[in-house]
Amino acid sequence: MGAPRKRGQHLKTTLRWSATAGLALALVVTGPTAAEAKPTTVDRNGNATTVARTSDGRAITNAKIAEEVAAFWTPERMAGAVDLDIKKPASATESPDRAPRPKGPAGTVAPVASTIASDDDVSIQLNESQTTGKVYFTTPTGGTASCSASTVNSGKRRLVMTAGHCVHQGRGGQWYSNWQFVPRYRSGARPFGTFVAYQLTARTAWVANSSLDEDMGIAIMHNGGNWGLKVVDTVGGNGLRWNWGYNIPLITALGYPSNLGGGEIQYYCQSGTWYAGGQQIRMWCNMTYGSSGGPWFQEYNDSNGLGYINSVVSHGDNPGNGQFDGPYFDNDIKSLYDFAEGLSPA
Repeated sequence: MGAPRKRGQHLKTTLRWSATAGLALALVVTGPTAAEAKPTTVDRNGNATTVARTSDGRAITNAKIAEEVAAFWTPERMAGAVDLDIKKPASATESPDRAPRPKGPAGTVAPVASTIASDDDVSIQLNESQTTGKVYFTTPTGGTASCSASTVNSGKRRLVMTAGHCVHQGRGGQWYSNWQFVPRYRSGARPFGTFVAYQLTARTAWVANSSLDEDMGIAIMHNGGNWGLKVVDTVGGNGLRWNWGYNIPLITALGYPSNLGGGEIQYYCQSGTWYAGGQQIRMWCNMTYGSSGGPWFQEYNDSNGLGYINSVVSHGDNPGNGQFDGPYFDNDIKSLYDFAEGLSPA
């Protein structure tokens, strides 16, 4: 099967990013008390979850602990965080087979705008979405790492979507800790503040087997940011689509790649998608390190920063041949979305 014509940006490559940022945060935490925190659980539909925790194992379920997480992320720790992309396996090749048909009807969740009025400091920028940001977390070995992520609309307005490998190490590994989301981070600026995770979810196929077909994760966020609101109320929430097929004529991918701009600003690529084998799709894009978890949008609107998430950045060549892959969004992502929404506080 032939690949679509290459499109997108071509800038110089760097291998690491640096950050200089202050911590001016306003956090309002909701949820159960620490005594009610539960270990990792799974459901019958292939979803796994854990209460978000600090690196010393405490559940992040009250304001004091959430403030500790925010204070943990000094500019020095942010600057030292390693971008957590996964290198595409050497054996991975474009599938010569015809893409399978969707296994169910196409589904859609509509996007929603922010409930706060923006001003000159937080206004939407061309090809830079306020719903997309950087996430920071600590690894079980004590290191610090980062990925990209974006909000997704739901009734409880608390969900942030990313890759599974940005919330859990995969087979034989553990959940990450001190997990927080900085919407539209830009060169140290945090125009909307910071949001700390309440709970982390992923597909069991990723957690147990590191399945790239299901490299999907959703974080449930505490109230926070500059206004003490829910994350979707603060920046808006993207829509979601599943079972729309493997061949989409135009996708816009956003993320914070270290090879472009040092991971300090958002970049974008645009391309059609095609079948990459298994339950994966592929697109042309020269973003690499740091873009993991960033959204692949259908119908991205750069006048309001919203679109329909159709996949997330999972893995690619390293340093890259101009392509990367994401999990095909079928009924599995809808199951994870419903699972995370059901766990979310009102």
